[in-house]
Amino acid sequence: MTETHYERLSHLDSSFLALETPTTHMHVGGVALFRLGDLDDGSGGLDFERIKDHVGSKLHYLPRYRQRLAFVPYDGSPVWVDDENFSLDYHVRHSSLPHPGTDDQLRDLAGRVTSVALDRAKPLWELWFVEGLVDERFAVIAKIHHSMIDGISGVDLTTILLGVAPTGEIEEAPNWGARPAPTPVELAISVTTDRTKNAVEKVASVTEMVREGREIAESFGHRAVASLASLRSGWLEPSSATPLNPDLGPNRRFSWTSMPLQRIKDLRTELGGSINDHVLAITAGGVRHFLLKDRGYDVDNAEFRVMNPVSVRPSSQRGRMGNQVAMWLVDLPVSEPDPVKRLELIMERTIRLKKTDQALGASTIVELSRGTPLTLLSMANRVVGPRLRPFNMTVTNVPGPQFPMYLLGSEMLGNYPVVPLWIQHGVGVALFSYNGDVDWGIHADYDSFPDIENFVESLHVGIDQLEAATS
Repeated sequence: MTETHYERLSHLDSSFLALETPTTHMHVGGVALFRLGDLDDGSGGLDFERIKDHVGSKLHYLPRYRQRLAFVPYDGSPVWVDDENFSLDYHVRHSSLPHPGTDDQLRDLAGRVTSVALDRAKPLWELWFVEGLVDERFAVIAKIHHSMIDGISGVDLTTILLGVAPTGEIEEAPNWGARPAPTPVELAISVTTDRTKNAVEKVASVTEMVREGREIAESFGHRAVASLASLRSGWLEPSSATPLNPDLGPNRRFSWTSMPLQRIKDLRTELGGSINDHVLAITAGGVRHFLLKDRGYDVDNAEFRVMNPVSVRPSSQRGRMGNQVAMWLVDLPVSEPDPVKRLELIMERTIRLKKTDQALGASTIVELSRGTPLTLLSMANRVVGPRLRPFNMTVTNVPGPQFPMYLLGSEMLGNYPVVPLWIQHGVGVALFSYNGDVDWGIHADYDSFPDIENFVESLHVGIDQLEAATS
């Protein structure tokens, strides 16, 4: 009898599937720019076949990239199974910009790519290799479902395709064959058996139960306090409605900008706090400027709350697939006109978040909700989500390597991440620090943000105001 194979998703990974709607796409990704270098095909175009061979040679390190979703019949819970029809040609795509090949044209293409949900019948990722950029460059537009990857593991996984030195060598790929997937009936029986077996093993192991009980007793009080603090931070309260929180359509705009990392480090030296504190302060200044100048919005008594993901991935699991993140809720003081005071208020709030261990609290809440069927979670998102909306915007900050990285022989020039837009989130901000720069990716609803470049410029106003205050 042929042995079948499947892997269950964690509850957090499953929740990203349940949160997805026709207007709320839950894929992450980014736009990376490269020098053409030795990937020139001899006519100024991109040697796409070499790139495809390179990607294919690395997939044995990324087994999830050849797996698709299947669903347990009786409760709809998702599992990963090998895709017997996997085709690299579907996932690794070749495109070209029309003349003259400007960054604005690339931004338009990136917005169109991020506007389309991934096909759940196939592995949930796409890489678009785009040639035809001015200044002898090409781009990679990446799109990966959030159920597969979080920001921190994503940074680790880029090292599989990228290297710290230019090379022309392509690794020889081992043979791959899809392991048989269980039938729906087999899947239902197997999942039920696994759950029963786990329960029986726990009952049978009295010693283990006593040890776990002691550990639970020791940590329960701390987890309970952390969870309560996390809930009180705003998860049960709707955030204020602002012009940045419209009802979304399915289409997206994407833009980006860069700042020298040293500018933020100098501010940190002068004013204290962490890099993340300064990122939040710059964003607060940018949001304030944009609301005043471009939306004519009265910010005097405005409340604006952001979700700031925090990694809870232990160092022993760096590079593994799946999500291990918790979410901070941070009030951005956009009503405060003094940029230094804004930073100080943010620092006070993040210190309080750390002292109350709200990253642990948020992850505990997710664990406690793991029994919620996927269908109920999906329904709750559609019915309650627009009413509750506990935050106005996502701001995620991921540290990257501070040295050049290469795709074969082509140097990466910048990497601008894409963060999903949640219900009624008109814009989201994601950052990636790389080789001395902080690369900002701005993802926005197409209809609500025809002036997305004004929002990008407002972020520069945010850091300029901080620097002016310190000088």
